[in-house]
Amino acid sequence: MTTTALPARVGVVGGGRMGAGIAQVFAAGGSSVVIAEAADQSAALDRVRTGLQRADERGKLDAPVDAIVGRVRTVAGPPDLPADLDLVVEAVPEIPALKLDVLTAVEKAVSPATTIATNTSSIAIAELAVALTDPSRFLGTHFFNPVPASTLVELVRGPSTSDTVLDAARSWVRALGKTDIVVNDSPGFATSRLGVCLGLEAIRMLEEGVADAESIDRAMELGYRHPMGPLRSTDLVGLDVRLAIAEHLAATLGDRFTPPQLLRDKVARGEVGRKAGQGFYNWKDQTS
Repeated sequence: MTTTALPARVGVVGGGRMGAGIAQVFAAGGSSVVIAEAADQSAALDRVRTGLQRADERGKLDAPVDAIVGRVRTVAGPPDLPADLDLVVEAVPEIPALKLDVLTAVEKAVSPATTIATNTSSIAIAELAVALTDPSRFLGTHFFNPVPASTLVELVRGPSTSDTVLDAARSWVRALGKTDIVVNDSPGFATSRLGVCLGLEAIRMLEEGVADAESIDRAMELGYRHPMGPLRSTDLVGLDVRLAIAEHLAATLGDRFTPPQLLRDKVARGEVGRKAGQGFYNWKDQTS
C-alpha cells in the first residue's frame, strides 16, 4: 500500500465500529491517528486492534499489528485534539444536532489548515457546514461498513468545498487503496438514496408476505448479481441506523422514503441486526 499521499496526522471523532474502522485504515497506511471518544477510549482501541488482527490473518498488513496500534492514541473529546492535524473525520451517530456540536468543537481545536470531514451517510453537507466558520475546508467522506474491507468512499462536495480540499481527499482515498466517487450535495447523496430505497422496498415485500427474507435476498444476489441482498445488508448496517436515515430522507425528499411499520417494530423490540444478534436473520451463533 502506498503511503505517500496519505495525511501524516489524522483525527477521528467517534470510536464506534465506523470510527475505529476509519482509524484502522489510516493507521495501517502509515498515518498517526488520534481518536476522540468520550464514552470508552479503551473499547475504541480494542476495536482497532481486533480489526488489525483480522487483517493480519488475511495477510493484508504491511507491518506488525503492535506497530500499527502504536500509531493510534485516544483523547476524551474534540477539544483535546491536537491543533496540527491534517485531517479530522467526524464519525458520530446520525444525529444532526450532535454532529453540529462536534464539528463546532473540532474547528475550535484544530488549525485553519486542517481539512474537516464528516462520515454522514444521509445528512446534507450544507446542513452541517453551518457549524463551521470556514466551510471551504469541509466535505463528506462517506466510508462503508466494514471500512477495512470496503472499496468505495463516497466524497460529497458541499456548496463551499474548495477544489484543493476535494483533490486532497481524492488522493487520500486512493492512497488507502480505495476508489472514490464524487457526488454533489443532496440528502442521502447517491449511495444511501439508492441503498435505502431498495432496502425499504425489500422490507415492505417481507411485511406483505411476498416472500421470506432469504428468498428476497437471493433474488437480488442471483438475479442481479448483488454481492449481498438488501435485508442481510440492512442487518449489517443496523436496522436502527437504516431507520434513522429513512426518517431523514422522508423528511427531506418525501413519502417514498417513509419507513415500513415492520422496520419500526423491529427497532422498538431491539432487533437491530447483527450487532444485537437478531434482525431479519438470526446472528446469535455468529461472531461479530
